[in-house]
Amino acid sequence: MSKHYSTKRFSLLPTLNVLAALTLFIGASMGLSLAVALAYGDGDAMALFEAMVITLSVGGLGYIFTRHNHILAPRQVFLSVSLSWVSASLFGALPMYFVSGLSYTDCFFEAMSGFTTTGASILTDIESLPHGILFWRSFTHWLGGMGIIVFTVTVMPLAGRSGTLLFAAEAPGPVSDKITPRISETAKLLYMVYALISVIEFILLWLGPMDWFDSACHTFGTMATGGFSTKNASVAHFQSAYVEWVIIIFMILAGTNFSLHYFGLHGKFFRYLKSREWQFWMSIMGMALAVIVADLYISSFYHSDTEVIQALKAQPLRQIAFQVVSIITTTGFATADFEQWSNYAQFMLFGLMFVGGMAGSTGGGIKAIRILLFTKMAITELRRMIHPRAYLPIKLRNQFVDDDAVRNTTTFLLFFMVIFVGFAFFLTGFGHDLVTSTTASVSMLCNIGPGLADVGPTDNYSFFSDFEKWAMAFVMMLGRLEVLTVVVLFNRHFWRS
Repeated sequence: MSKHYSTKRFSLLPTLNVLAALTLFIGASMGLSLAVALAYGDGDAMALFEAMVITLSVGGLGYIFTRHNHILAPRQVFLSVSLSWVSASLFGALPMYFVSGLSYTDCFFEAMSGFTTTGASILTDIESLPHGILFWRSFTHWLGGMGIIVFTVTVMPLAGRSGTLLFAAEAPGPVSDKITPRISETAKLLYMVYALISVIEFILLWLGPMDWFDSACHTFGTMATGGFSTKNASVAHFQSAYVEWVIIIFMILAGTNFSLHYFGLHGKFFRYLKSREWQFWMSIMGMALAVIVADLYISSFYHSDTEVIQALKAQPLRQIAFQVVSIITTTGFATADFEQWSNYAQFMLFGLMFVGGMAGSTGGGIKAIRILLFTKMAITELRRMIHPRAYLPIKLRNQFVDDDAVRNTTTFLLFFMVIFVGFAFFLTGFGHDLVTSTTASVSMLCNIGPGLADVGPTDNYSFFSDFEKWAMAFVMMLGRLEVLTVVVLFNRHFWRS
């Protein structure tokens, strides 16, 4: 056989080859933003051109000098997937760095936030940036939404098992549904669905008050559940009920497992209704919306502060729905300052931050399927305490859940909570208040963007130190790659031959 796993020693060559290929892809992707810059003539075309040339040159030379005939081993896959987001952000930061006057740390933070679809920003005046840079900033969302690795599997599949391992390691959620037996075909079909829904949203937004540029950028942010906007006031800038309802609908679509959309496009709509995860996720969303609406209207009658009463009564149903959907899907768009809402409503939104979207969606967070499975595990354990000799298997979708899935879910939740608490503790050590530290931690880990207090929907992350920003970028990557894919790199056994 000409292709084989290298078992005698751990080689970095296959990993470097994957990173080089991804760098080529990132460089080529800058071409679309360069075209936008040339069309608007804002003076950012040269910065994008220089960034593209540097990225393509490094990627091209790297790919030539790292060519090999080995299939990636599992350890090399985990390393490739993790480093791919670092590499993408290192080069993706160049266009903004060349034109904005910001430090490279800030540009890297913005790029990592874009590719991981977090949407947290250090920019204090978004609208001052030229069109080409704003387009690239939003386009990083769309590229990262379904995963750079997944796209690589689609357009440049690696031989044999490598493509399957890359897809499984990068795809969001504990389960990556294979629509077809071949993983590369599954990736292609999912990306076609992703692109088709994106085109539909773009057209609908363009039919409203947005021009083509804002329509494209907000489509990127919506479908990737990222949240970067071209306006300082985010979606609230447009003051349009039409825009808000369109984005609400497509945020829900983006937070749904894309495999369901594939079957839905083929007329199999019953797949949505039969999905226990979809039912569970929509129920959480509906109940949260009902509770927050009730709380806000009740609070408006009993609150003694006149300004707060006016702020509460000024929230139409669509704006409340917008914020609920934006938070649970981890998109992070804003149409209202929810820090003006009651403490109870804010706490509800804080809880939704952890939930995230469905497995197989572009949303972040823990994922509804894990919460559902963990709930079933807890109920089953209580039943076992009452009936210790009974055989009580865990079932989901009328199927038995195997021990591997239970163990993976438990391990994920353990590491997730340790990292969440640990990073919040880390931020408090720099003098930030508890609410800022806690919500910034969950925002980074769940790839949301806005939090509360100093990182609320009307604030940004520019006040954090450079060291904190690099740490935040790492936590964004942890969240985007479902924690375990990165954590495994810190196991000493990983590096042993």
